[in-house]
Amino acid sequence: MRTAQSRPQPIPVYAEMSSINPVFLLPEALKARGPEIAEGFVASLTMGAGQFCTNPGLLLGVKGEALDAFLAAAGEAVKASAAQTMLTPGIHGAYEDGTGALAGHPQVREIARGPAGDGPYQCQAALFAAAATDFLLEEALQAEVFGASALVVECADLADMQRVAAHLEGQLTATLQLDDGDLEAAKALLPVLERKAGRVLANGWPTGVEVCHAMVHGGPFPATSDSRTTSVGSAAIQRFLRPVCYQNLPAGLLPQALEDGNPLDVSRLVDGKRELSR
Repeated sequence: MRTAQSRPQPIPVYAEMSSINPVFLLPEALKARGPEIAEGFVASLTMGAGQFCTNPGLLLGVKGEALDAFLAAAGEAVKASAAQTMLTPGIHGAYEDGTGALAGHPQVREIARGPAGDGPYQCQAALFAAAATDFLLEEALQAEVFGASALVVECADLADMQRVAAHLEGQLTATLQLDDGDLEAAKALLPVLERKAGRVLANGWPTGVEVCHAMVHGGPFPATSDSRTTSVGSAAIQRFLRPVCYQNLPAGLLPQALEDGNPLDVSRLVDGKRELSR
């Protein structure tokens, strides 16, 4: 971004840069189906050795028996996840540095590690946990570890979870795992999450991205360099367009798309009203 803006003629840049894609484990859902959620989480975490920009790298839950049971189930699933070869030696080296920093952090505890690989540049899945109070104080715990590693933030209560949500940087996605009894907690979180993420989803996992009109694969800085658009879906064309106004031009000078009679036969707006193609 700095390079593009420092050119003699600056140019816009759309870049995906960093996202840890928080998952909010709301209490009733965690109590009712914690092991099922844990299974889905680890499958999403380890898909493609965790090398997805929408990989769920942060989970938030309220301390208690339900969260403990989730951690136990997720830990067992991580231990059963085979190592996978990463795309480049550099990516693998950065992953090792990131997991090493978490493992050596005094306020972080290791929940589980997957089996070590038997070849070069293999990603060993990892799961860690930390208290919400420590997460709020340690900016380094928000850093993305690109690969199959995640941090669980243990909150004292839902108000604590709200504080952590408000503290987060911009994200590509935010996920709510919820049941009917969690609707009030979800309503309280939504005004924060819709300002923090480009896509908010419920009872799914963010690693699935569909190319469609409704998709937003973008988000506030530092998830992307421009929160006004997306890199997936029909709205992605906005990254490559700029508006031009043709005022009082003779008909013979207008682009075809603007000519009376709609020669391109496209659906368009005329005086703010939709004009359908023939």
